[in-house]
Amino acid sequence: MLTIRRELVDRMIAHARRDHPDEACGVIAGPEGSDRPERFVEMLNAERSPTFYRFDSGEQLRVWREMDARDEEPVVVYHSHTATEAYPSRTDVSFASEPNAHYVLVSTRDPEAAEVRSYRISDGAVTEEPIEIEEQ
Repeated sequence: MLTIRRELVDRMIAHARRDHPDEACGVIAGPEGSDRPERFVEMLNAERSPTFYRFDSGEQLRVWREMDARDEEPVVVYHSHTATEAYPSRTDVSFASEPNAHYVLVSTRDPEAAEVRSYRISDGAVTEEPIEIEEQ
């Protein structure tokens, strides 16, 4: 189960809506081994595409080095889907390289209500998990 603060969910949704019609992407870092998402890191979709995302390689290297220096890891890897449900595509599954991360998808296909779902992706297997949103 992913336990996450409301403020972080709201920031993912805001980023997805702001970048729409292109997919948005980023990570939420947390202390190594904690499974606690804490530090929101909005990233650039290098593809600038409504159907695909890719972290900019230079930015990803910088962000991952910063996490290493802070004894953090990517607890959440998120991106948006602009016209489809919040479910990982085959491409999303093939690029999932953080076996301990929660992969959160935000669908902005309905402008009135964003759909937010979380998955574990490991060795090509996709498992949806519940999200507990902490109100603060």
